Amino acid sequence: MIEKVTRNLREVITEDELRNVMAQEHRRAYIGFEPSGLVHLGWLMCADKIKDLVDAGFDVTILLADWHAWINDKLGGNMEAIQICGEYIKDAFNAMGVKNVTYLYAREMVSDPEYWHLVLQIAKQTSLARAKRAMDIMGRKAEDAEKDISKFFYPLMQAADIFYLKVDAALGGMDQRHAHMLARDVCTKLGKKKPVALHTPIISSLQAKERMDAKMSKSKPESAIFIHDDRETIRRKLKKAYCPEGAVEGNPVLETARHILFMHFDALTVERKYEGEITFKSYEELEDAYVKKTLHPLDLKGAVADYLEKILAPVRDYFIQHPQNLKRLQEYMKK
Repeated sequence: MIEKVTRNLREVITEDELRNVMAQEHRRAYIGFEPSGLVHLGWLMCADKIKDLVDAGFDVTILLADWHAWINDKLGGNMEAIQICGEYIKDAFNAMGVKNVTYLYAREMVSDPEYWHLVLQIAKQTSLARAKRAMDIMGRKAEDAEKDISKFFYPLMQAADIFYLKVDAALGGMDQRHAHMLARDVCTKLGKKKPVALHTPIISSLQAKERMDAKMSKSKPESAIFIHDDRETIRRKLKKAYCPEGAVEGNPVLETARHILFMHFDALTVERKYEGEITFKSYEELEDAYVKKTLHPLDLKGAVADYLEKILAPVRDYFIQHPQNLKRLQEYMKK
């Protein structure tokens, strides 16, 4: 089971601690999401990981971090829109096949004085410099908090979420590392259990070019493939995606094949325009062919589009049958 928990992760802190958690009869994990816009492929990777944790016997809580999104000025800081988005996120995970999890809004925690006691306890163990370093978990720079001190509460609240939920493992992208490490650093002083940190890779923006820090973004529609994009939109976005011949680093098309397609399919068959059909039984085989330039970017993009369509078609069908929350969110985002 530990292999299922650790597959397709960028980092586990630490594997020895994870083995101890896996030996427990009961184990709990959580992942938090800001309700802040449309769901893209990076979330599909997280959904697959959540399913792995459930299969491995974890009780998983998906935290809909509405207060965090409000602090972070998402959806214009409109709490009604944020909560509409939270319900849409539930739909998204249902559409992606996530089952047997608990959904919890941050507003349900912040009504408890014990939660704020935790926040202040963490604050007393955290320097201002450390809080500033953690600002990247919310996609902000330290100077963004100079005019809005509430931003400094964000990393403290995220660490408090972990302790309040009494989880054994915290799941998130590599961009959440600072918050997880903050929780691990202060846990002993607060008498709390040390959470194992499970970090997924970050899928690069389709427009990444040479910016290795760029990732798919809800706020930049052409940088991401959304889970309910139609077939034509998927193909159009991938056709324009950054995918230099023979290059692996920062290549969002290869990353999608590695972290999503090979999690769903045992092999990928690519129809090459000039050399004919070829089947890859592992990502390593595909990458090797790409580096050797026996696989052209356009052929790769076409195959990735076809296999994504197989994954996302049922997701679109779900939203056709359950359109309300998506439509309400889209109507707000047009304003």
